[in-house]
Amino acid sequence: MGSPYRSTAGAAFSGMFALCDKLRNAAAAGTLYSDKVSRMDRRIWPFLRGLHGLALLAGLLAGCASEHAAKPAPAPAHRDAAALSVIAEADLKRGDCRGASENYAQAAAVGDVQVARQATQVAMACEHLPAAWQSAQRWRSLAPNDREANALYAAIALKLYRTAEARAAINDFWRAEERLDAGSTTAPGTRPATPVPDPSASTPAVTARAQQRATKSMGELTALLLEESDAPAVLIAMSGALEPTANSPDTLTLLGELALAAYDGQRAQGYAQRALQLDPQDLAAMRVLARGYVMRGDAPQAVATARRAQARDATRGGFELAEILASLDRSEEAHQQLEHLRAGGAPQAEVDRRLALLAFNSGDMKEARQRFTELLATGEGNDAAQLYLADIAARDGDPEGAIAAYRRLYDSSVALSARSRAAALLLDRSARTEALALLDDYAADHPEEELDLTLAKARLLADHGEADAGLALLSSALERHPQHPSIEYDRAVILEQAGRVHESVEVLEQMVSERPDDPTVLNALGYTLADHTLELPHAEGLIRRALAVTPDNPAAVDSLGWVQFRQGDARGAAGTLAHAYSLGHDPEIAAHWGEALWASGQQAEARRVFASALARDPDSKPLKATIKRLIPDAQ
Repeated sequence: MGSPYRSTAGAAFSGMFALCDKLRNAAAAGTLYSDKVSRMDRRIWPFLRGLHGLALLAGLLAGCASEHAAKPAPAPAHRDAAALSVIAEADLKRGDCRGASENYAQAAAVGDVQVARQATQVAMACEHLPAAWQSAQRWRSLAPNDREANALYAAIALKLYRTAEARAAINDFWRAEERLDAGSTTAPGTRPATPVPDPSASTPAVTARAQQRATKSMGELTALLLEESDAPAVLIAMSGALEPTANSPDTLTLLGELALAAYDGQRAQGYAQRALQLDPQDLAAMRVLARGYVMRGDAPQAVATARRAQARDATRGGFELAEILASLDRSEEAHQQLEHLRAGGAPQAEVDRRLALLAFNSGDMKEARQRFTELLATGEGNDAAQLYLADIAARDGDPEGAIAAYRRLYDSSVALSARSRAAALLLDRSARTEALALLDDYAADHPEEELDLTLAKARLLADHGEADAGLALLSSALERHPQHPSIEYDRAVILEQAGRVHESVEVLEQMVSERPDDPTVLNALGYTLADHTLELPHAEGLIRRALAVTPDNPAAVDSLGWVQFRQGDARGAAGTLAHAYSLGHDPEIAAHWGEALWASGQQAEARRVFASALARDPDSKPLKATIKRLIPDAQ
């Protein structure tokens, strides 16, 4: 079972822009569960700047990186906040992150705002969600107008998929923004004595500045929420808070970008069209609209909208046109558009970067290698360019060269990706000790990433035939991070890999009972049932519930096609799977699509799909296994 939490947004837009510009500028958005990297001590949101708590956490967490942290001490009998805080600090110093989170949560229950604030920050950094939720509730009850309290409360609520609670906190955050814009002198943590001033009483200049500042703050809040949760949940909460009063192109475009990230193309179109009604020349809204059309499969409108953007701004709009063409698999036209931009004076480094990505995503590794190498030679490359070159070496069957290239990135901005990929290659060669040391060494220096490194190690072990070892790691991780959805989800994945399907289903069913509207969990359970031909009508119902929330998600559309195939409708499945592959060029989707075509008598088309997908992803195990099963003599 492939991870439905893996972000495939880049695939829908050819990988050039994995994130919409506004959110990317605020921070790189993450995804819930396995692919998320939480760095509480590194966040620099304007409303969190200057806080001493987060700056101290990296040092305090240094003791928490050990794989076998001390068991939490019994709950103290006393109820003194100061004493409990001292105990919690001692827990942190000796490496007991769970004990620290739980003792701080007890301190918060009887302490003041500062204690609740510190308790929330520690529990979030320790990824102890029950303690974080308890502490955040206390903090917000003591400081209902505190922007930071509302922001972190919303982040934790969304991580737990409590979208209604998150929406309420976002509303309070928004009202605090309005009070700030109105020049309120209300002290933090207290309710204003007078109503919020009427914005209509402000001058146009003041109103414009207030809208710009509020939009910036909401963009930063959105990026924070996306680090802690998945886009559909963030969209539900943010739209519920902002949509009723949204009256600026910036706010509507922000919601449109969220809708794209949540794979809801129709909703993204609606937000973008409303923004363009307010400002027909808004370039960001045009970008959202064009990408919404791509997601909905309307290529002519997507290209026409991108050309409108180009007419508005020859360079930025021109790049957007190239992006849209690439996302529609019109690679040659995208290439020509980028060269046209170069001839017109567009920044050469940006053109070269996009051409390199275009070649890589099109499966032309020779051109991609040449272009990434040239970027590095001219000083325009970065860690990401080096990572691409290492990936190309691995795909070209040069593991020694790939490991050497990854090694140069072990302490870079892409260190975790480089170390994980090198570890996978080492495990392929049975160099188990060396492979795991790559992750353990990094964990010792980066305790804030302990959970993500544990998950990465468990997946690597399971992928290389050591499912029991991977499951043991996850069981240990649950001791340190109780009820954590990332760990529970990965348990389900590895249980299924190990052939323990019914246990995997039980884990996912429990998650669905706790998160009944979470489309990722619904899709995961539905796909697992369908893949093993279990309860097919129920599986289809689960998948359709997921699609109601995220209608253009390639993973969920793939699941629908696969359950159709399992129900005997190969021809109908082929159409659904073709749409899924157009949304996200995942090799496992291509394997499903090709098999449906093969079963419906379209063998020639199936061979074409297989060949094209192999060119993009020659190392895909699911794809190669399907081809070998259907075409044993295939080379």
